[in-house]
Formats: sequence, C-alpha cells, structure tokens
Amino acid sequence: MTDTDELNQTTEDTEFEEIDQSVDPRHLRRIQVMQAVFAFSFYDTDAQKDAFLQAYSDLKDLITELPTIDQEIQGLANERPLSDINKVDLAILRSIVFEWKTKRTPKKVLIDEAVELAKEFGTESSPKFVNGVLAHLFK
Repeated sequence: MTDTDELNQTTEDTEFEEIDQSVDPRHLRRIQVMQAVFAFSFYDTDAQKDAFLQAYSDLKDLITELPTIDQEIQGLANERPLSDINKVDLAILRSIVFEWKTKRTPKKVLIDEAVELAKEFGTESSPKFVNGVLAHLFK
C-alpha cells in the first residue's frame, strides 16, 4: 500500500467516524432493540429464548409484552396474519409499540423513527406498511 492509499483510507475512515458520531444515540438504541427483537423472532426453543433473555436482560419487559403487542398489531393489520408480515417490519412495530406504551416519546417521533427504520432495514413497501399500522394505532 502506498502512502497515498493509506492517506485515502484514513480520510475515508475519518469521514465514516464523523457520520457515525452525528447519528442520534436514541436512533442507534432503537436500531439495537429492533435488531434484538428481530433475532428473538427466530428462536423456537425455551433454551434459546432463555439464553437470549440472559444476554439481553434489559429487553425482558419487551419480550414479556410481545403477546399483547402482537394482538394490537394483528388487530390493525388484519388483512394478513402476523406470520405473513415481514419479520423486519414486525420487529420495528413491536419495538416502537413497546416504546409507546412504556415511555413518553411523542407519537409523531415514534412514527417518523419507525418509517426511518423501515427505510433502512425493510423492503420497498415497509415504510408505507409501518406508517399505516402505527397511524391507525396512535389515533
């Protein structure tokens, strides 16, 4: 690697770090929660679920509330069963609904954040779907 290549790599790394530092820590936390809820959706056995809860003890309340949250989501997205909803979309909805129930975050902020997560991690139709479900829920 030449000196120029090293300088270019260092510049690229610095630019990336600056971008990372400008991201709202609440957004980063929501990404982490959504990804953990997404991962949890693949665990089938009690042993797997217990191991998850040991690793993510701060999410125990959210995981405990999933049946209630899922009923609310199913009531609003009744055109398709939960098993047919994209797992990323479902994880976004679950994590945002839990935050709505447990924190004082404004509804508009939660909807905007959910749509951003859907744009980042979901499919092309995810933002519209997530927005529609949450808009009905937060009426």
